[in-house]
Order: sequence, then structure tokens, then C-alpha cells
Amino acid sequence: MENPSDTRVIDYPHRRGGHCGSGAMRDLLEWAGLGWDGPPDEGLVFALSGSLDLSYVRDATLMPPVYLVGRGGDLETDLPKRLGASVSVHATDDPLEGWSWVRDAVDEGRPALVWADIAELPYLRVRLQMSRHDIVVIGYDEEQQLAHVVDNDRDEVQLVPYSALARARSSRGFPVPTRHTYFDISWPDGLPDLKEVASEAFAQAAVAMTTATGPSIVSGRDSAVGATGLAAVDLFAEDIACWPDVFPDDVLDLVLHGFSAFVEKAGTGGGLFRRLLSSGAADIARLTGDARAREVAVAAHACAETWSLVASLARAEGSVRDRLEKAAVAAAALPSLERGLVIALEVAGAPQGLRAHA
Repeated sequence: MENPSDTRVIDYPHRRGGHCGSGAMRDLLEWAGLGWDGPPDEGLVFALSGSLDLSYVRDATLMPPVYLVGRGGDLETDLPKRLGASVSVHATDDPLEGWSWVRDAVDEGRPALVWADIAELPYLRVRLQMSRHDIVVIGYDEEQQLAHVVDNDRDEVQLVPYSALARARSSRGFPVPTRHTYFDISWPDGLPDLKEVASEAFAQAAVAMTTATGPSIVSGRDSAVGATGLAAVDLFAEDIACWPDVFPDDVLDLVLHGFSAFVEKAGTGGGLFRRLLSSGAADIARLTGDARAREVAVAAHACAETWSLVASLARAEGSVRDRLEKAAVAAAALPSLERGLVIALEVAGAPQGLRAHA
């Protein structure tokens, strides 16, 4: 390092992840030297966040007109807090202040978790805006005006011009303005009992799925509907067959491919986050011997496989209406499977004394 006053780079472990949030948290835990049986896998991190959820919106006036997400919005704070860390979330519209938080953290030898809009990150080469994408800044080069960025979607550290990073961190795109959001996390020296925190996470996910809203008309438009939790599962399974009444065939083809991307490729870990939960619950069962966690893993796997089947049928060869018809038939199994997952989460999340009688 020729000029230590102008350049800082943290030694940081990184593995490509399925989802930006759980992938970043997995790396951060390994950087902090934390784990129960060596560095945790990403599935375990996602399961312990308690962030499983579901939101579905269909609105012909939006782009994309179908929006589907399988996690809640607080993974970045819920996971570290559950593990005993302290978290402060900072946001500002002042780019100098926003950058100062990141630079100060790196100067202290701490990686900086921030939000960035994927449409403004040059190495991703995407058009779709998503402002709540988690990246980790681990270094900077003042002379070349480059930030060293770690992203779950890339194996290598990315060198991002300050100007591009500033745009990504000041985006006003979907779903919310990034506002230079920075998560200041102080990790503990050790981790709490795995079985206890897993139970809390399972219970949180069950509550999120059962505290459902909808179905409802979005913004007063008859052509737009939305729901969350189990209500979203029910709405989607019923509503997908109605898409030909809402979208012309040329748009419907784009909707089907977009839906498939939401399930499999849009940072979900595959199967709309259910595959990550299944992997993590299996790890919990292996590490703790808790058979209830194994039931969560089995139920989450069944949901993940069915969401993936619906997505594969939606993007398969053939006419758009034929693909949609087959996808709708497969989607009819989702409400029962998702309720089975919620029951497994409720049982695994019950206090130990109640589990014995479950």
C-alpha cells in the first residue's frame, strides 16, 4: 500500500450468496469470527433472521406490474440484534455525510453495510431499480476515487467509482429512497445459544406470515390488488389465473418472465427464500438435534420446490396462455403448503415447555 493515508482495504472473507442481505450478514459474521460450528452458511443466517414473509402486488400501471417478495424488511437489523449485536441505522440526504460514515468505519477497520440501487452499480449491468440492495464497502482509494465493494452477486471485490456509488446511495427509485443508509453494527464477542435464538426466529416468521393483510385494492384501482402473509399466498394462487384478463398477450409474456425472476433470480436464493430457510433449518436441526427444526426444513423445502415449479412453468416453451394455465394449476398447491410451513414454524418457535406437549 503506497499511500496509507489515501487508501484503506480491510481483509474481508467473502462467498457469493443467494440473497444480498443474508449473504452480506454471512460474510460479516465470518469477518467477526462468529459461528457455532465454524463460519455459518447463508441459509443458517437467513433462518435466524426470522425474515420469512410474503408480499404480492399486481398493478397494471406499474413496471414491473407484478411484484412478489418473500422476506420482510428488517433482516439487516433483526439478525444482528438477535445475535447480541448493537445496530444503529443512519440515513441522510447529504452525500458528504453519508460517505463520511463509510470512510470512518473503514478507517477503524470495520466493513460498512450500506444500501445501494442495483441500477446504479456498474458491475451489475441491470436496468431494474431496486434501492434496498445490500452491499459492503471494505475499502477505498482516494487517489483513483474508487470504493472497494463486496456484493453477494459477484465472487470478486468490485472497484466502484465514487460517483457511481454516490448515485446508487442517493437513488429515489423503487421501493424507497436509499438516503445513503448505513448500518453501524457492533458484533458481540460470542453468540447466544443456537436453539434459543432459532426458536425466536421461527416464531417471528410464523407471526409475520399469519399477521396477514389483504386482499385489498391498491390505490383505489380495480385493476390492482395486493396482500401480505398467508393472504398473499391465497391471493396469488387465485389471481394468477386472472392475468390474461388484465394483461394483453405481449405484456403477459413479460409478466411471466418477470414473475419467474422474482421467484428464482432476484436475490431470493431460489424458491422465493424458502430454499434458504430450508437449508438453515436443516443446519439448526443438525447442530442442536431439534427435530422441530427438521420439520421446518422439510416444509420449507416443499414450498420452495413448488414456487420453483410455478416459475419454471411460467418461463417454459410454448404459448403464453398455455404456460400460464400450467403455472396456475401448480400454484393451486401453494396455500396448503405454505400453511404447513407456518404450522411447522409455530411448533418450532413455541417455548420449550409447550413443545413437549405439541
